[in-house]
Amino acid sequence: MTFADNLKQLPGVSHLAALQLIDATDGSVVASIENKPGQVGSLAVYNHLAQIFGVITADAARKGLELFAEHVEDARANPGKHPNIDRLLQLQAEPRKLKVKQIFASATE
Repeated sequence: MTFADNLKQLPGVSHLAALQLIDATDGSVVASIENKPGQVGSLAVYNHLAQIFGVITADAARKGLELFAEHVEDARANPGKHPNIDRLLQLQAEPRKLKVKQIFASATE
């Protein structure tokens, strides 16, 4: 299945403004994924992984890479072009845990 097909199977993220990825060891914010064009797909993938796994681990990263489908090859060929995929690849190479904090969209947005 393609990334677009996979996205259709994931829960919606319209209720989220962003996700913060937090290093489980030191509590630092590693990254934020916002609900804006160009990041909505990543937001949906990471939100789904958090719902299924609780935290983003090497196992969650493997599942996330499956969901990103054809974009993984492009990310491997072009490091830095797809930072949210790069992060999952890195989690497989150097396992650690990332907590996920949901930032909810306000009713006025």
